[in-house]
Amino acid sequence: MTRPDVASSPLPPGSTIGILGSGQLGRMSAIAAARLGYRTHVFGPEPDSPGMQVATAHTLAAYEDVEALRRFAGEVDVATFEFENVPLATLEALDGRVPCRPGLKALSICQDRVTEKRFLAEAGVPVAPWREIRTESELQAAIAEIGLPAVLKTTRLGYDGRGQAVLRRPEDAAAAFARLEPKPLILEAFVPFVAEISGIAARGLDGAVETYDAIENRHRHHILDLSFAPARLPAAAAEAVRAHVAQVAAALDLVGVVALEMFLLPDGSLLGNEIAPRPHNSGHWTMDACLCSQFEQHVRAVAGLPLGSPARHRDAVMHNLVGPEGLAAWPDMVARRDVVAHWYGKAEARPGRKLGHANRLLSLDSLASLDKAAAEGF
Repeated sequence: MTRPDVASSPLPPGSTIGILGSGQLGRMSAIAAARLGYRTHVFGPEPDSPGMQVATAHTLAAYEDVEALRRFAGEVDVATFEFENVPLATLEALDGRVPCRPGLKALSICQDRVTEKRFLAEAGVPVAPWREIRTESELQAAIAEIGLPAVLKTTRLGYDGRGQAVLRRPEDAAAAFARLEPKPLILEAFVPFVAEISGIAARGLDGAVETYDAIENRHRHHILDLSFAPARLPAAAAEAVRAHVAQVAAALDLVGVVALEMFLLPDGSLLGNEIAPRPHNSGHWTMDACLCSQFEQHVRAVAGLPLGSPARHRDAVMHNLVGPEGLAAWPDMVARRDVVAHWYGKAEARPGRKLGHANRLLSLDSLASLDKAAAEGF
């Protein structure tokens, strides 16, 4: 059974937070935890990974290793995860042994795009038309209903543009259906958006919710390239972003940080796209431009502490450093006086791999500065 002393009380300094996953999000969460006086124990299958380099302790094991998970549960006071592709069975092995925040509900909903779309609609967040696709005949029927262009995606395991195909002509359908695995798939209407927006919220153990300013995102090769904070939005749309992500946090009964990716339409309305029940790439700017970063908020929530202030004290542009190009840009990022650079400690600069990020800090509430940064690229 879950230890009663940590079920609902704040963890005292010196307690250990377990993190399932050892990538850069685990790394930055572990650094934030240390600042608040907590130890961290990272669990993952990859040696010398970013999280393991900074954690107090680590377990190198597969997520399916039940014995290793049980030992891990005995060595931590609370557990969380840094990415939503941790197998559900992993959390089930920990259930009843140590509190997991957020838990099975959030993970199960966000691992499956069909479940996620239904959840968003039930939570009051509008979404684009979509259909679940199990067979090629279902795909043809869905195309007839939704129309083209449309996007065909895997329902699980897709990220950074992987596991999807844009269907522009009827003859694109068969090849895309054959290529994409695992089945079932989901077909989504192509959205004529004017901007990709994300909202980030934290929800504490006591149910309190804090939201960050809306973020405007720009992608390159399907990978997030730039995030502008705050998003250049009409005031009503900016408030709607915060309201929608707060609705999601409450409906998930989540304890921790959640991100909601959205599309801004030409009429100023918003459509929900995807949920991430953990700190998000588009929230990295909060590390240097807010009183309390998304990583500190996640640690505070998981540890049962009161949430911090999400207030923005600078405008910011976040730039992902990706692959060999990101490695080449690193010396310039470190040298710039208006930039705070963060490196993840990955051993190899493979194409498409996120190696670090840089936060360019601007004057507060300066639309001209954000417009200039958007025109320059960074």
